[in-house]
Amino acid sequence: MDTEIFVPFIFFAFLAAVILVPTLAKERTKRSAHDLISQALARGQQLEPELVSQLTQNMLDEGNRARKTLGNGVILLALAAGFVGAGYVASGFDEDAMHGFAIPAVIVGTVGLAFLLLAIVDYTTKRREA
Repeated sequence: MDTEIFVPFIFFAFLAAVILVPTLAKERTKRSAHDLISQALARGQQLEPELVSQLTQNMLDEGNRARKTLGNGVILLALAAGFVGAGYVASGFDEDAMHGFAIPAVIVGTVGLAFLLLAIVDYTTKRREA
């Protein structure tokens, strides 16, 4: 494999692993907790009130996704601006050198804009439901 293909492939594989592995581990933990609770209820066991309150608290924390999404969008847009600034400082708008910083800035900025749009959609749907 050429390095022109291999290096971006490794970068995006690393990026996917950093994002997906913690998410999958968290979902697996939730699934096992819910399976354990359903098995206990199937056997007729009583659930402790602390356990039920902890599970509902986790659900309430997840309900505040719009704020987290907005924060992620702002951080990613700031990171994109940082890439553009670093490209300017490193090369001063020289086209060849700026490409190395502009491409990640465009990718990160686009994802940041997507997060901002998702936050706006979340806020508007919450207002309609309330």
